[in-house]
Amino acid sequence: MANISSSAGSTVMEESELKGKNLLLPFVLICSLFFLWGMVHNTDGILIPHLKKACQLSNAQSTLVDTAVYLAYFLMAIPAGILLKKLGYKKSILVGLCLAAVGAALFIPAANALTYLGFLGALFIIGCGIAILETAANPYAAVLGDPAKSTTRLNLAAAFNGLAAMVGPLVGTIFILSGKSLTQAQLNKMPSASRTAYLLHEASSVKVPYGTLAAVLLVVAFLFWIIKLPEIKNVTKEQTTGGSFLGTLRHKHLTWGVIAQFFYVGAQTCVISFFIKMAIQGGGFDEKTAGYYLAVYGAFFVGGRFVGTAILQFVKASKLLAIYAAAAALLCGITILIQGVFVVYCLWGIGFFMSIMFPTIFSLGIDGLGEDTAPASSFMIMSIVGGAIIPYIMGMVVDLSHDRIQPGYIIPLLCFLVIIYFGLNGYKIKKHLIAE
Repeated sequence: MANISSSAGSTVMEESELKGKNLLLPFVLICSLFFLWGMVHNTDGILIPHLKKACQLSNAQSTLVDTAVYLAYFLMAIPAGILLKKLGYKKSILVGLCLAAVGAALFIPAANALTYLGFLGALFIIGCGIAILETAANPYAAVLGDPAKSTTRLNLAAAFNGLAAMVGPLVGTIFILSGKSLTQAQLNKMPSASRTAYLLHEASSVKVPYGTLAAVLLVVAFLFWIIKLPEIKNVTKEQTTGGSFLGTLRHKHLTWGVIAQFFYVGAQTCVISFFIKMAIQGGGFDEKTAGYYLAVYGAFFVGGRFVGTAILQFVKASKLLAIYAAAAALLCGITILIQGVFVVYCLWGIGFFMSIMFPTIFSLGIDGLGEDTAPASSFMIMSIVGGAIIPYIMGMVVDLSHDRIQPGYIIPLLCFLVIIYFGLNGYKIKKHLIAE
């Protein structure tokens, strides 16, 4: 998912702050935040099949990992902006890092007790912390230096988030996945003590990576605490515009943008969350190999972002969005019908074509809104709650299909059809009459 910020205001750095300041170290620390929350998000694709096995879950239940994280984002969208306004950027970042560290550390008692509810609670706390970090870090990276190079800085920071799309699944595969899966029949034949020992052993593999994550988050928090960061002056939208929150919904293209973004985030989360299961069941690979292929998927997603950005210099954004969504829908259809290694190739292709969707839908949805841009952006950000809902629906479809994963891909296919409509028609700005 692309980086988001629910901050309603714009920010400027006093020119005097830039003189005589070495901004490299602060910027490096900000880039580390982009990488860290990218690691959190991109490890979920490993965590979901792992916890499904360790906690003996249905497919729908396993997707509650996504629900916990994205629900935290949804609920924290506005509070994070308020916190940022009250505490400022440095203190907000410290709060976010410490909160995420607490959530990561809670994986250890959750694994010891083998309680799925404990894992979900830990993930929700991590999600709250990461939401605060994203709210603060995105605008801070943009203003940390020469205003003329703000876009370059933000893209460079975002590149570290993209790097995590490859590193996260790789680390998760090495340290979390055991590569050993037992069927329900095999588990039922095991003595109760042996079965409990096996499940506890599986669950325990999350303790080292998430304990390490907690330590790293605290170390980064310590660095932010001891290093003096340039102050940023807030200029809130409330001071400069008269846009109203609910009033933005009169813009039809915004409404369709919110709908499209909801289904995009849902589709992307579905593909990542069920990638390993699809690679095992549809592609015929073992668990470890499927995990490594998920890392390759991350490389295709990042590569697609660069290729798509280049193509956008020559092709209208709405048109490219519709083409990419059609390609992703077609590949979803193919994955439902075929077997073997080509299933994984199709998943890589879906990742490639999804790469530009979040920022493109976002920009088309808020296009031409003027003073309504800030509240409209909040709606677009809150639409990521699709990542909490759509994967659960896909999990239910898989469960109803007797654990067959391929029929479940009808769900992301339908999501891409909505995005096709937005790219063809929904994005169009239509004149509206306002009653006097």
